[in-house]
Amino acid sequence: MKYRTLGKSGIKVSEIGFGAWTIGLDWWGKIEDDQAIKMLKRAYDLGINFYETADMYGKGRSEKLLGTAFKDMRNEVIYSTKWGYDMYSVQQIGHSEVPQKHNPEFLQFALKQSLDRLQTDFVDVYSLHNPKMSAIKNDALFAELDSLVAKGVIKSHGAALGPAIGWKEEGLMAIDNRNITCLQTVYNILEQDPGRDFIRAAAQKNVGIMVRVPDASGLLTGKVTANTTLDKNDHRSFRKREFILEAMQKIDNMKPIADGKGWNIAELAIKFILSQPEISVVLPTTVNIEEIEMFAAISDGKYLSSAESKQLEAMYEKNFFVSPAATS
Repeated sequence: MKYRTLGKSGIKVSEIGFGAWTIGLDWWGKIEDDQAIKMLKRAYDLGINFYETADMYGKGRSEKLLGTAFKDMRNEVIYSTKWGYDMYSVQQIGHSEVPQKHNPEFLQFALKQSLDRLQTDFVDVYSLHNPKMSAIKNDALFAELDSLVAKGVIKSHGAALGPAIGWKEEGLMAIDNRNITCLQTVYNILEQDPGRDFIRAAAQKNVGIMVRVPDASGLLTGKVTANTTLDKNDHRSFRKREFILEAMQKIDNMKPIADGKGWNIAELAIKFILSQPEISVVLPTTVNIEEIEMFAAISDGKYLSSAESKQLEAMYEKNFFVSPAATS
């Protein structure tokens, strides 16, 4: 496992992190507590020290599992959690959005609850969860976050962006105008925007990029194909069939590059991301130990050259040479 520095924080994080949403939610299938603990500990054994979660994941379940798994190992792991949804007074139904409370008062309340569940007295990274522009513009909120850093209750803070709830403009403003350590976003070979804008801006401000959905919801690992039927409760079910069919064509057109490196498409997908120094950590969605082992093995320092990365960026700009008629 290779390690990088998380932006300006100085925190050393494993290139592959553990996205703990799968152990808190049943959106990718139910994972029992004992299996979740085994997954977390296997990840640690493989060199993964970065664990990314949120209070919303299973209404605290994900944080509690982390606190249990690493109760006596606090200084050996990095906890990154998120806040801002008022899950305490509103019940989430399915994938529906819960009201947000990104204000200093709720910040203090939510942080205490997360600290209790994680069984710790500090959090390494504390991020706004899907913040809207009103939150990014809240001077008092960010002054309070900086104060918490000064007190050591949180080591750094960031913003985690959601495509439907605050995205490009919010992310760029947070990078340019707030003292954030990191920005979390969706970014992969098939979905390079607005990630490319964030990467360019982050390089100027020494902000680390945390990448989620690096496999395009399973398309780049072969878990989702044109023949896959997803349950309506599955988080990946938002992918339209037209998108999946077109993605299959794009993946076929990428295979010569992967073959030339001796990689499969999953390796190409992750190594494309890790080839960029602004990326601090990649957060695959894993549901079992075998997947954790697969992704961990990809962190080996053998990535794409600048020219090869630019080739994939150019292919993306040309829609990977897929014509509209190809998927009709």
